[in-house]
Amino acid sequence: MATINRPRQPTPVRRPIWGRLLALTVAFALGALVAGGVVFGMTRPDSIEQMADQIRAESALRDKTQIKTLTELARTTRDRLGPVLDGLDRAMPADGTAGPAVVTASDVETWRKAATAAVEGFADPPSGETATNVARSSLASAVRQIATTVDTYAAARDLTGAARTTAMGLAARQRSDAFFTWSVGATALDAVNVDAGYGHQHVFLPTSSGEGELTPDTEPEGSHDS
Repeated sequence: MATINRPRQPTPVRRPIWGRLLALTVAFALGALVAGGVVFGMTRPDSIEQMADQIRAESALRDKTQIKTLTELARTTRDRLGPVLDGLDRAMPADGTAGPAVVTASDVETWRKAATAAVEGFADPPSGETATNVARSSLASAVRQIATTVDTYAAARDLTGAARTTAMGLAARQRSDAFFTWSVGATALDAVNVDAGYGHQHVFLPTSSGEGELTPDTEPEGSHDS
């Protein structure tokens, strides 16, 4: 019989086991790097978020400075308006128990100058946080109302009879509104001072018309208790 010679199959070459281990190690390392990069990309702070945080921090610092400046302005304004309010209280007693005091034209002009200076102190206000803006706007509005009260009283002095009585009553109501508006601003100012870390700051008007205006709390000046 004829013998058929079959081609010999090549003997498979076995790779060393350390080669396979090295390949697995490299693959694992690459996978870890890729996965870590994906996780970092998903969790790192977004540049817009970082910018927003920076803006918020700068705004908070700027507002804290504005609160301190506004508090100093409120104290200066209160002291400046003290003689004006005392004079108006003598001329138009809120309780009606005393008759009108003698007020000269020079007195009224002095009140006008003081009120005008107080109004100018709140001109061109900076933009701040909402609560600070509320405090500033309320105080500024109260100062303008006091200036209007002086003008109304001055006009009433030149009238007689029922017209004079009506105008004086209008001036008294304007003064009452001014006290209330200032008390709102002073209360808001007290709150923002506490939030800013300055503690309670009670910058309320020394004279009150007794028409339901807000009053300071009982916390000591500078206290951080809310």
